[in-house]
Amino acid sequence: MISQLRIDQWSVSSFRASSIAQHADTDLSKIDINESEVEVIGAIVFGSDQGLVGQFNEDIAQFAVKSLGKLPGKPTIWAVGERVQTRLADALTKLGFTYNLPTSVTGIAPLIGQLVAQIQQATERQENNQKGSNSPYNTSYGIYVFHNRPTSGALYEPTLQRLLPLDQQWLQSLAEIEWPNSHRPEILCPIGKAERQVNIRTRRALIREYLFISIFRACAESLASENASRLAAMQRAEKNIDDLQEKLGREFNRLRQSAIDEELFDVVAGYKLLSQQH
Repeated sequence: MISQLRIDQWSVSSFRASSIAQHADTDLSKIDINESEVEVIGAIVFGSDQGLVGQFNEDIAQFAVKSLGKLPGKPTIWAVGERVQTRLADALTKLGFTYNLPTSVTGIAPLIGQLVAQIQQATERQENNQKGSNSPYNTSYGIYVFHNRPTSGALYEPTLQRLLPLDQQWLQSLAEIEWPNSHRPEILCPIGKAERQVNIRTRRALIREYLFISIFRACAESLASENASRLAAMQRAEKNIDDLQEKLGREFNRLRQSAIDEELFDVVAGYKLLSQQH
């Protein structure tokens, strides 16, 4: 289960949802767990449903394929966006569920709920498959998310975040955050079986919240990058139209002036010919 993902040193007293949001941009790819001991079983790739976004889908698809090629395991890809699905299908053989992008911010939450459910199912399924097998991996299963992150102006850059397993150094940085008030929460201690079950359920809920916030952030950044890329593409198209219109205008004026000059030459030549006759 997800509760087995090495978080025993993490106390609830030093963690809350706002801390997750504050540290959601931490680069979890720089981790302290040996990558050879982590089997990548799933990856979420955010693209776009609509066109007019330039190389938006090509960039993230190539980045995801290249990055996953360096990691152990054969992950299931959950593609979000119709355009990126076709590009991933050409390069990857194990394409799992596909999803359409939400058309508004209110549609992000239901999508993230489905993705979190897929992650939990994949983790549980992998644990069941590992029981009794001589796998070279330990019990750590890797889940990654790939998306385009907006940068300055209308630019963006492909980026990745390792969602699971949790980075111990990152968890330690959360544990060092000072609690915002004097009313500390109850510390859950595994005294008996009932308390342990409460701990497990609490940890599962906290991890689900962490996953939800991290994937929500990735989706929002991807949508912002997509809109920025589309706006930049439309601005380039508008500039090209203006340049073409100016070029055609100059060509029209040149041809029009040439026709006028020819008519004037004919008039002058006719006048000279009549003058000579008289």
